Amino acid sequence: MQAPQPRSLAVERMRHVALTLLLTLHLASCAHSPASTEPAATPASPAAATVQPPAPPPAPKVAPRRWADEILYFVIVDRFADGDSANNAAVDTAAQGAFHGGDLKGLRQQLDELSSLGVTALWITPVVKNIDSFVTGAGFPDWGYHGYWADDFHKLDPRFGSEEDLRALVDEAHRRGIRVLLDVVYNHAGYNSHYLTNPETKTWLRSEDRGTCGQEDVTLCVSGLPDFKTEQPEVAKFLLDAQLEWARRSGVDGFRLDTVKHVDHPFWKEHRRRTREEVSKDFFLLGEVWGGDAESLEPWFSGDEMDAGFDFGFQGSTLAFVQGRGRTVAFDKYLKSRGKVHPGYLLAHFLSSHDVPGALFQLEGDVKRFRLAAVLQLTTSGIPTIYYGEEVGRPGGDWPANRSDMPWGSRDVKPGAGKPRDEELRKLYQKLISIRRAHPALSRGTHQGLSTEGDLYLFLRHDVDSGDAVIVAINRGQQPAKLSLPWPAPWGGTAAEDLLNGGRLEGPTLELTVEPLSASILGRPGSAAR
Repeated sequence: MQAPQPRSLAVERMRHVALTLLLTLHLASCAHSPASTEPAATPASPAAATVQPPAPPPAPKVAPRRWADEILYFVIVDRFADGDSANNAAVDTAAQGAFHGGDLKGLRQQLDELSSLGVTALWITPVVKNIDSFVTGAGFPDWGYHGYWADDFHKLDPRFGSEEDLRALVDEAHRRGIRVLLDVVYNHAGYNSHYLTNPETKTWLRSEDRGTCGQEDVTLCVSGLPDFKTEQPEVAKFLLDAQLEWARRSGVDGFRLDTVKHVDHPFWKEHRRRTREEVSKDFFLLGEVWGGDAESLEPWFSGDEMDAGFDFGFQGSTLAFVQGRGRTVAFDKYLKSRGKVHPGYLLAHFLSSHDVPGALFQLEGDVKRFRLAAVLQLTTSGIPTIYYGEEVGRPGGDWPANRSDMPWGSRDVKPGAGKPRDEELRKLYQKLISIRRAHPALSRGTHQGLSTEGDLYLFLRHDVDSGDAVIVAINRGQQPAKLSLPWPAPWGGTAAEDLLNGGRLEGPTLELTVEPLSASILGRPGSAAR
């Protein structure tokens, strides 16, 4: 990702079609430079890259749908599901920095886990060939299992499967109505990548060993990783050719863009032009600008360089609120400010990620407060991004524990077979996602605070286009909270159904009681389905 963290993140990145699929929010694996490495295999040079035969046509795309309405699920491929033990090179599930065996085939086999949850879009970590060595800067052997340490943009890493596996995953996802975003890295290569020594490419990078890293965002060697000189036309073309070819051949619906602020604006403008002309006019771009929010993302939105960016403030603001830290009115002001994003562009908000300590971990395992955070995530505007396993209580932890295996409980799905799951929490997520998908007010409506003092927080979401309106009530306190207030004007009635808990409210005023550490989501009678 962006600025180094105290964890060993790993900011994971002519006949020349080179493809890389590397991801972000990878701070957790890039936040260190290597102390030592094992020898790595030498991939083919760019000039020696082999042009592959034409790929078979992918399955039909998902029917047009607003990205504002999507539910995005983020998976580290290596940590989700192992579908083919034959590709398990250097796998050690007991080692926190090693490969654990998850692959594209395993993810494809478990797509029903996502579709039954209600997920509508899937973001996967980069799958291009990563370095064949480990680094030790974190104090233990740390491998490129996350996909952000590219060594050959021409190849798919065999530890994740084959190109056919990638296409099959995308096709099967599309058949379930799930879009797919591929994580790609343009900013950097992996530690000691062959691009540093190949005569054709070694001048394309800045590196700490050569003392050529700069201090500005674009010239910085993030976490000590070799930094591509993307401002040079030859380098930009090489990287763009590679990534866009992967997009065309795999049939993915968009890219998640890593380390956006470490690549200059002319590159992103050319990237946008080429994705629209060479892949699809609707190809979606979700960017990671480290620390981004509605205001700081403006330069990329006003220049139409990407469609959406991550709101890094959501996790901290939401966890502070549910823990009782800070005034309710201040949190309401923050949620309202998210609506000031550049018109036509979107924020994506998360509670946990691979680059920051997980929400449940930060809440010290307090599931009741985590449930309140999940309610808030799925009732506010933007693209809610669920980090794999948090919906079943995977605790996350600080790096590298925030990249632990997907828990599968009694199911024999490696590498997380036998790891406990909170199925009641998953049922809550299913319910919340169902409510969100039924009510456009929750994904793209306006925000109005109705009660913003004390521990009981009420706000109204209203979508003018559809007329849909929803009231959300959160009690973060330890005592039941009661409230009486006039029905809000956009409500257009004097009755409501509790979409989350069941029951009906009716009367000349809104009279509501919310139990401690609980929530209610109110819809107008008969509005349970879109």
